[in-house]
Amino acid sequence: MSRALPSLAHALAVAPDLNAALIAMGEALLDGDRSAVIALLRYDGRKEMLRERLTPSGGHVESGIVDTTFDHLPPNVRTLVSGGGQFVDLGERSVEYARLLGLTPFADGGLLSLRGLTTDGHLAAVLALYEQRKMFGTRTSERFASSAALFDLAFARFADREARDEAVNTLEAVTQRVHGDYVSRLSELERELVSAKEGATTGEHDATNRLHIEQELRTAEENARRAGHRAQSLEQQLMAAVGQLEQSHIELHRRHESLRQKTRTLYLLERALALDNTTGDPGPLVDGLLAMVGDDMQAQRCSLMLQAPEPESLYLAAARGLLPHIQLGQRTKYGKGVAGIVATTREPLLVQDVSDGAMHPLLRDEFLTTGSFISFPLVYHGELLGVVNLTNRAKRGVFIEEDVERVRLLGLVIALMVTRAQLVDRLLASIDGR
Repeated sequence: MSRALPSLAHALAVAPDLNAALIAMGEALLDGDRSAVIALLRYDGRKEMLRERLTPSGGHVESGIVDTTFDHLPPNVRTLVSGGGQFVDLGERSVEYARLLGLTPFADGGLLSLRGLTTDGHLAAVLALYEQRKMFGTRTSERFASSAALFDLAFARFADREARDEAVNTLEAVTQRVHGDYVSRLSELERELVSAKEGATTGEHDATNRLHIEQELRTAEENARRAGHRAQSLEQQLMAAVGQLEQSHIELHRRHESLRQKTRTLYLLERALALDNTTGDPGPLVDGLLAMVGDDMQAQRCSLMLQAPEPESLYLAAARGLLPHIQLGQRTKYGKGVAGIVATTREPLLVQDVSDGAMHPLLRDEFLTTGSFISFPLVYHGELLGVVNLTNRAKRGVFIEEDVERVRLLGLVIALMVTRAQLVDRLLASIDGR
């Protein structure tokens, strides 16, 4: 199920509404467990009730009425669900609560898990995952926890959008009502004033009535002015709230991107471990390791250099996108070129500025399309195993400090596999034998 995380993260990021996000969740669940059911239960905090059930099915979302109070759940379950962030197992009471929530029980009873979704620290909905009992293997709710965390971010984004739309609609309704009341009262007073003027006599009684109406007219105008001021103040408060919501949305997007990157890195690590388990040939293994870090960092040109048998020398073990005259097995001395400098200092080198990059041609390649690159030492138990080089980021991108930390994790995995598979000597023998 972890391999589907990158595609689910993309589907949730581009989903136009909550229904589309739920459909993406349902498809991701089917990839791992075709019998399990996922449902979103909308929560009304003012009445403390679970109102509506949304269930993805066959490319659409089915809606149903729940209308059950939240306190029907056991106290310990209510506390954990209200906090959000994890699935809570209903255990032996799964069948009872599955029926209560409108979920069709399995023949063996099944197992029900609930996860709260919160906005601004308050419960907004509950995610229900209903699965069949298994004799062996990991629970679907455990394997689906990462996917649920991605949906949590998407749900918060849609909740922010709904709150903003509701605030705008409320402001428009209040403004229109105040303006309508003002116009109606003003028209009424104007009609009374005209009527009084038309039927006015020289008597004192008519003059008094006319004066009274004029005073009411001025009072109405003052009240309208104050109402307009209140509406303007409310609009300013709303705009400030909208600004805060937009900042929250930006922060959610940043966290989503960070989680997506970490998910992709975990997927690549899993791919590398699988490659290590399925091949004993050093050539494909080292090519796979380089492709792993190159794809993750979107580097169009990259190379892996390992320790050569000659003193203080490296040899080119794998490469992608380099010039044709640079051959596998080619030696580089410590202290010369970018890789040689990194091998000597054993410290990663990050160059972002194009002019600085031109001073350090990577592997004597003078045709770099960007001056941004990373060169990272592979050190295991204090021993230098080699250097990995990354440059020419896709779309003329620039590497940053956070990228160095990601390469550090991937480099540790490469160093571990290089040591375990004895690639330094085996791969050089394979290259020399060609």
